[in-house]
Amino acid sequence: MAWSKTYEGAEPVRINKWLALEGVCSRREADALIEQGLVEVDGKTITELGERLEPGQTISLSAKASRKLDSQLSVILNKPVGFVSGTPEPGETPAVRLITQQRLSGQAPAIPGRNSKLAPLGRLDKDSRGLLILSEDGVLAKAIIGPLSEVDKEYVVKVGGEITEEKLKLLRHGLELDGRQLRPAKVNVEGKGTLRFVLNEGRNRQIRRMCSLVHLKVLDLQRIRVGPVELGNLPEGKWRALSHKERAALIAMSKTAKPQKSSSPAKARPKAASAPVSDQAEKLPYRPKNDGPRGPNFKRTKLPPRPRTPIK
Repeated sequence: MAWSKTYEGAEPVRINKWLALEGVCSRREADALIEQGLVEVDGKTITELGERLEPGQTISLSAKASRKLDSQLSVILNKPVGFVSGTPEPGETPAVRLITQQRLSGQAPAIPGRNSKLAPLGRLDKDSRGLLILSEDGVLAKAIIGPLSEVDKEYVVKVGGEITEEKLKLLRHGLELDGRQLRPAKVNVEGKGTLRFVLNEGRNRQIRRMCSLVHLKVLDLQRIRVGPVELGNLPEGKWRALSHKERAALIAMSKTAKPQKSSSPAKARPKAASAPVSDQAEKLPYRPKNDGPRGPNFKRTKLPPRPRTPIK
């Protein structure tokens, strides 16, 4: 066996969930490994989905399972303007087309082919450029774009229009999009007509729409960092493999993230005092439409069907 670890939790946990929490693979990938008989618990091969780990049990992955997981490719691309990060519309070119042998900077464990499942981890608009991470790794995807992700992104933005302290204050905190308040952002002036944004969320065309709300026009937008991963001196239109160290750092950020608190938490309702069933109907301040008299001696009367006039 190539990988093994003893579960030290206090309560039983599903195997796929624990492997995902450990950053070994996603739940879906774990289920696929189980179905293929590549997972053992205390030396016994597991083939049934939904199996649980008991405290003190040791889970092991076969060498074949480790090779499958290690072969998942994750890359960093310096996307030029004009390429779309997601599913292209007719006439558009997806950024994944740039991941070729000729455009590789440095070395990579594999070169993706036609059957590659590389997917963008976060959008980067067609008219924006810079760092784009593409991956086949489910755990990495959850760390970067999952609902509890705290991975921040940094951008250098050239704008047209007058930059004032009032506008900066609104950009940092005070704007909302689509009826929802934006998270606080770090926005600083880098030079004449240049702003540096650090965001903890990725709403659709967020920076462009934020600037538009304060009457600034985005002339150029470049993403230079995602969490601990920096664009550096990677040439535009080129790509490189994501290192194991960078992957581990991104996943570590997601493990330390705290669940987001609801912006409008529901107020706790006081519990009603228990009462006999026959007395509850009298004490209710209102009665649902489908409610009626209650009590042990109550019997519903079945009414005969009403005649219906046919529609002409």
